[in-house]
Amino acid sequence: MSDLSLDYFALFGLPRRFGIAEADLDRAWHAMQAEVHPDRHARLPDSERHRAMRGAMRVNEAYATLKKPISRARYLLDLAGVDADKIDNAAMASGFLIEQMEWREAVEEARAFGDVDALEQLALRLRMHTDEVTTLLAEQFDSRNDREAAADTVRRLMFLDKLRRDIDDGLAALDN
Repeated sequence: MSDLSLDYFALFGLPRRFGIAEADLDRAWHAMQAEVHPDRHARLPDSERHRAMRGAMRVNEAYATLKKPISRARYLLDLAGVDADKIDNAAMASGFLIEQMEWREAVEEARAFGDVDALEQLALRLRMHTDEVTTLLAEQFDSRNDREAAADTVRRLMFLDKLRRDIDDGLAALDN
C-alpha cells in the first residue's frame, strides 16, 4: 500500500502546483482507489481492514481537496504555512470591496424584482470573472511563487464563490 502520510500532491504523484491537469488527478485517484478500496481488503484481519478504510478516506479527502480550485489553493497555502482564513478586510483592495458591494446590490435587486434574466446574466459575468481570478491565482502560485498575493486572491475567490451560491439560491427561489 502507498505511503498515505504523504501530502496530497505526492500521494497522487502530482507536482505541488496550482495548475494540475484534471485528467491526471482523476487517473491517479482511480489508481489509488483500486489500491486502498476496502472491498479489496475485506478478507484481511480487522486491523488491516481499518487501515484500508483510513487509506480510502484519506485518498478521497485528498481528491476532493485537489479537485476544486479554492480548496487546492488553500491546501497549497497551508503547506507553505500561509493562513488563507486570516481575512483582513482593511488589507483587501478597496476596489475589490466596492465591486463586491455592487455585485451584492445587483443580486439583491434582481431577487427583489424576481428578475431571472438579470440573475442569469450576473451568473455568467461572475463565471467569467472567476475564471480570470483563477488564472491570476495560477500565475501567482506557479509562475511567481507569490504566496501572500495568492492568499489575497484566494480570499477574493472565496467572496466570489459565496456570491455564486447567493445567485444560485436566488435562481432556485425564483424557480419555485
